[in-house]
Order: sequence, then structure tokens, then C-alpha cells
Amino acid sequence: MTRILIPVYNAAAELSRCLAALAASVPANTPMTLIDDASTDPAVAVILTEFAASRSAVDLLSNPVNLGFVGNVNRGFRETSGNVLLLNSDTLPTSGFLSRIEACARSDERIATVTPFSNNAEICSFPLFCVASPMPPDMDAVSTAFAAEQGEAIDVPTGVGFCMWLRRATLDQIGDFDAATFGRGYGEENDFCRRAAAHGWRNVVCPSAYVGHVGHASFAPTGERPGGENLRRLSARYPRYNAEIADFISRDPLAGVRARVAERVSRNLSQANASPRP
Repeated sequence: MTRILIPVYNAAAELSRCLAALAASVPANTPMTLIDDASTDPAVAVILTEFAASRSAVDLLSNPVNLGFVGNVNRGFRETSGNVLLLNSDTLPTSGFLSRIEACARSDERIATVTPFSNNAEICSFPLFCVASPMPPDMDAVSTAFAAEQGEAIDVPTGVGFCMWLRRATLDQIGDFDAATFGRGYGEENDFCRRAAAHGWRNVVCPSAYVGHVGHASFAPTGERPGGENLRRLSARYPRYNAEIADFISRDPLAGVRARVAERVSRNLSQANASPRP
């Protein structure tokens, strides 16, 4: 069984919504590890304690000093076993997302990472490709439309760390996120995925899973942003990285999934609006 790993730093409102959505989306016995990275907002500890008390398999950890996103996640990797789902605290999980991600992972033992679709997930974004969109007004409608997808996992050059399943065998072989190079965060999951690919592992998107994502909630108070020095370091380590991303964007192998899901969402909304009102 996959263990859900949630790194936490402040953003209490987003965390509360994430945990409420998660509780409604996975079985009560789903193992979870939540790690508070020395949050300065006292509301965070209250939210975490109350959530753990309501579930049967939640481990709470707390860092005495702030380690940054990468250090916090790496502690989670060290203190857990088995496959993990790295889930940001500013996400909104949807019903059945985890079981569909796990089904994708089981389809090939060489799959290292699995990423779902989201409104805000770079190359895995929906409805617009590589464009962050607002949270959809009807998450269930979008999730249901994705759940109807029957296709196989689709290879991507990198997973997206907002919600990313990782195989323990890959972690054991290539190591955890590179904190020495990527510091407090941004670029670490891209580096992990490229290292995995160099060792013959696959990084895929699950065409039937969808998770909402606010974006940057925990990073906002710390000042970290995408790009900049970490992107330069990533490009220096993998000189063909930008070209591989550009090629993926040009080919857009996820276009068919997005088109089918968009058609389902539109059709279902039309049918709902056409239904007679009592």
C-alpha cells in the first residue's frame, strides 16, 4: 500500500482544505506521514493534531528547525518505507485518485514516478497545456471525466512534484532529492526524474487521475520561485533537458486525453443543465 507523504509549512487554510478533501478521497486506513517544517502559524499544529486523531494510520512528525521543502521531503523518505505519494499541502485530492495512480504504477515495474493531471501542473495541466488555470468550480465533474479514461500511462520527461508517486526501489537505487544542488526547493523533482530515466526507469502521467492544485502556497512566504539559479543548475547537469521539454511540448502526447476529457465535461454539464428541475 502506498504511503501518502505531506510536507507542511504554514498555509493553514490550504492545508485544512487539502486534508478535508484527502479524508473524503481515500480509505480511512490509508497510511500517511505529515511533517511540519517548523511552521510559524500555531493553527497548523492544531489542524494536524485534529486530523491525526480522526484517522487510524497517520504519523505526525515535526522538525525543530525549518529544513526547507527538499530537506523536509527527504526526511519523509528516510522515515518511511515502501512506495510513497508526495502530496503538497495546497492540493485538493479527488475521489479515487490514489487507486488510479497505483494502477498505473502496477502496469510496469519500471515506472519510477506517476503524476496525475491538474489545473496547475505545468506539462500535466488541464484544460490548457502548460498553463495554470483556476481551480474548477466542479471538481467532481472533472475528476469523473478523467476517471473514464482507459488508456495506458503516458511517458513524460519529468514528473511534477505537487502530487507525485515514487517507487521505493527507485529511491533505493538513485537516492533522494538533491538538497546540496537544489537547496530549499524547485527543480529537485525534475532532477530526480532525469536521474531515474538515466537508470532505465520511466516517468509517466496517469491519464485517469486528477488532483486540484492551488500552487506556491507553502513557498510564498519563503521567497523561493521557479526558474532562476535552480533552473540553470538543472540545465547545466542535463544539457538536453530544455530540448527534451521543448520536444515534448511540440509533440503534446497528452492532447488526446485533454480533448476527450474536455468533451466529457462539456457533455455532462450540458446534460445537467438540460435536466428538468423539480
